[in-house]
Amino acid sequence: MVTATTTSAPLIEKHTIGYVPPEDRHGKVRDLFTLWFGGNIAPLPIVTGALGVQLFHLNLVWGIVAILVGHLVGGVLMALHSAQGPQMGIPQMIQSRAQFGSLGALLVVLIAGIMYIGFFASNIVLAGKSLHGVVDSVPVPVGIVIGALGSGIIGIIGYRFIHVLNRIGTWVLGIGIVLGFGYILTHVQTADFLTRGSFNISGWLATVSLAALWQIAFAPYVSDYSRYLPKDVPVAATFWTTYLGSALGSSLSFIFGAVAVLATPVGMDTMDAVKLATGSIGPLMLVLFLLSVISHNALNLYGAVLSLITLVQTFAHRWIPTAKSRALLSLIVLGACCFAAVGASADFIGHFVDMVLVLLVVLVPWTAINLIDFYAIHKGQYDINSIFQVDGGIYGRYNPQALLAYAIGIVVQIPFMNTPLYVGPISEHINGADLSWLVGLLVTSPLYFWLANRDSAYKRRLSSGKLANAI
Repeated sequence: MVTATTTSAPLIEKHTIGYVPPEDRHGKVRDLFTLWFGGNIAPLPIVTGALGVQLFHLNLVWGIVAILVGHLVGGVLMALHSAQGPQMGIPQMIQSRAQFGSLGALLVVLIAGIMYIGFFASNIVLAGKSLHGVVDSVPVPVGIVIGALGSGIIGIIGYRFIHVLNRIGTWVLGIGIVLGFGYILTHVQTADFLTRGSFNISGWLATVSLAALWQIAFAPYVSDYSRYLPKDVPVAATFWTTYLGSALGSSLSFIFGAVAVLATPVGMDTMDAVKLATGSIGPLMLVLFLLSVISHNALNLYGAVLSLITLVQTFAHRWIPTAKSRALLSLIVLGACCFAAVGASADFIGHFVDMVLVLLVVLVPWTAINLIDFYAIHKGQYDINSIFQVDGGIYGRYNPQALLAYAIGIVVQIPFMNTPLYVGPISEHINGADLSWLVGLLVTSPLYFWLANRDSAYKRRLSSGKLANAI
């Protein structure tokens, strides 16, 4: 039987990266659906989804098929990470110490933190542009600062407030995007709405990859938002509510972006296309998206700060971070991102896509190792005390098996990569389609399973931690 929630949880979150004890657990599993559905009805996924027809020149039908395939596949991995939260009661990144060791996990934590900061900066640019679209007298840089401050307040208050806002946002944004679809489809302004673009295998694969990577990008922090649920919440319930919310919300936004771009003249900025395509309800749509991006972006700030705390706590293990520590770091990250976002606002789409493609090359093998370790090797049983020890406890400072599989998982992706830094020969041969993420998953997963199971020392550590999943 699933435990009911309590109403005694404080408004401002007191925990940071520490274990959440049973008496502080709260929330209902259905909150995960609203969090990931409402959080994905936002400008950034709309802009990203439009790339299938703008950049990869697919027509509407094949663009929708690619979007759905990518989200349905990538969402499985994302939701499997979410299901770890109630079982572990700790943030995703600090849990990586159980796979990589206390020091071995630092690289992955650092990469995840950089990715969160990149998402945050990209989103506040979109917030600034949305606000400028609603009120012309507000310059984009001022809008960026306002959007950042709004997200900062939500992120500082923390976990519970984020869930509350997305419960409201699911209904408001869900109804809003349905109305937007209805208006666009009844007021199409182009003669080639259904015929612009065509099927091409490289563009289709690239769009599938973009959608799948959108889901995988949540993997390093998705369980941060399920870790307060009671431990007896079934794994299947956590998985399905997260999966359905994220896959459905993301798919709707991606498709909305593609539809808006095809319904308006070629060459328009995506958000300008949304405003034009939605006509009289355009200003309302921009207001909804502005509120959405501010709310959703709090997740990126929250994740970035937890990653920074994890990095610092690795070397200052006696430090017990508090809500004040999280608030101070949030303000520092917020200020730095505002400065960077104002400078990058002219080409934020290019910067965003470049960053995601590069960082996910190194995050995909982590996803494979984390999931194999949790579900196939440890089966959810970890020594939580060891995870917080400076020497890694039974997990040590480094896990050679995980680090070797991780390094190989990155190397095997190189021929299949298509990033601003490098285009692999196989990717070049298939007209630029990036399949590195798929290769990384397929190679790293069985490799790590084999390495972990053949190592006798690792088996001894595993055995000693079997019954230690408690504080």
